[in-house]
Amino acid sequence: MKKRRKLKPAVLKKLKIVVLIFVVLFVGILFINNEKNTLRKLSYSEKAISSIFQKWQISAVKEIGENKTINAAFESKNYQQKNLKVYQKVTYQNQKDLIKNINTLTKKGYKPNEISMILEHGDNKDVTEFAKRKKVKYLEQYFSIPYAKLKNYDRYVAYYDQEREDAETTVLHVNLDFDKEEYEDVIKIDTFSENVLVNKHRMLTEKFVPKNLKKVPSKYLKSKNETIEVHQKVLAAFKKMQEEAEKDNIYLLINSGYRSFQDQLDTMELYKEAYGQNYVDNYVAKAGFSEHQTGMSIDVASRDVSTFVESNEYSWMMDNAYLYGFILRYPKSKEEITGYKCEAWHYRYVGIKAAKYIHEHNITYDEYYIMFLEEE
Repeated sequence: MKKRRKLKPAVLKKLKIVVLIFVVLFVGILFINNEKNTLRKLSYSEKAISSIFQKWQISAVKEIGENKTINAAFESKNYQQKNLKVYQKVTYQNQKDLIKNINTLTKKGYKPNEISMILEHGDNKDVTEFAKRKKVKYLEQYFSIPYAKLKNYDRYVAYYDQEREDAETTVLHVNLDFDKEEYEDVIKIDTFSENVLVNKHRMLTEKFVPKNLKKVPSKYLKSKNETIEVHQKVLAAFKKMQEEAEKDNIYLLINSGYRSFQDQLDTMELYKEAYGQNYVDNYVAKAGFSEHQTGMSIDVASRDVSTFVESNEYSWMMDNAYLYGFILRYPKSKEEITGYKCEAWHYRYVGIKAAKYIHEHNITYDEYYIMFLEEE
């Protein structure tokens, strides 16, 4: 019987070292995979996880937990270790130069909550441009207002200095371009939207043609021989409103609806010949500046009374129109906002939700648009 050969001490030692290395590697791989899985569960991307390991920030990130801005920081080539706590406190925005701009704004002395405010009120281009300037004094004064725009900061300051309005009014008026002359440097709109805002600073071009126009049946018209079109939602809402109004012995009719760009040119010329330029300037919208081009507006008439404001239909509309999604577009008390004198007959369909808010808060569609719709 052969005797087993004993390993030499040196060979045995080497073997133990190899085994130990394999054990360490195995444990290390398990540890790494476990840590990566933990970070994945915290919604970190593979690119961010790789960077976290390279920078030995595993424990720090695990302690922070799920954080989109931290994820973006570790994905970015602009990551700076000294700003890790800043990244953690800044609200994430999906912007190309997010981390680069956070670094710049931090260097200029902005606190994380101020940086979040800056990022929230502009897109990547706006924030990048803003980050280039010296630290501003009145950041919170304007940007605590949800609908303030970063790119309008200098205009807010100039308007406030000139008009001495409160900050919220300043932001609203500047966003409505009240710091500009009417009909100058206007926003031109080519594409149809049900929510489009038209006023003396926002123009519909000849290319703007509403979708889903429907012919109004003659039974709903003041003049039975006319051909009037409106957006299908407007017609549906008016039919429902008209039927309900009749139950109260109120008889509503439509006097005007969609007007094309060319129709507006013709109307301006007609009124100019009949009443003069001053009347046109005060009561007739210039071509491209009429809400009727949207297809979302109607002029409402009474069946029995020629002057709408003196009719029972007018009173009923003032009390009930919002229940069907319509608003009086140009109220008497809001002429400085709308830019037009009161038109008791001109109603805009905005949907029940918006109409209810506008009615309950006594605001115009211009204000509602700036507050809730502009960035949609």
